[in-house]
Amino acid sequence: MRIEALIRMISRETVGLPFPPVQGSAEPDAGLLAETVLARLEDAKAENVVCLDLHGKTPLADTMIIATGRSSIHVGAIAERVIQGIKDAGLRTPRVEGLPHCDWVLVDAGDVLVHLFRPEVRQFYNLEKMWGRDRPSGRHVG
Repeated sequence: MRIEALIRMISRETVGLPFPPVQGSAEPDAGLLAETVLARLEDAKAENVVCLDLHGKTPLADTMIIATGRSSIHVGAIAERVIQGIKDAGLRTPRVEGLPHCDWVLVDAGDVLVHLFRPEVRQFYNLEKMWGRDRPSGRHVG
């Protein structure tokens, strides 16, 4: 899905029906945060951007955004743009993991988690399958 379509989708959801607050939610406006991240991903030429709705799946965040960079240098540059965009929007400074190697960078901005990968690392971990709609419901064993 193109980034512009994702931004319109998130904007429509936040204007029409705001994201329901998750108990312990750190960010008051997850829609603005997600829009900011998506705009910066587009500016940085991130590839294969996927936006996952995590409502009801985890209290960690409301939205997970996954994107790919062409190389470690590209992943690092994308991460820096996303981080700077969040700061420029006046939102809380995100926590960041993985910048030294830039194979997989996690930007934890509160209600929005951003995963940035090199292509082969993204394929190996396959977060879309783990957190996507076709995720099986939890079952108790034993």
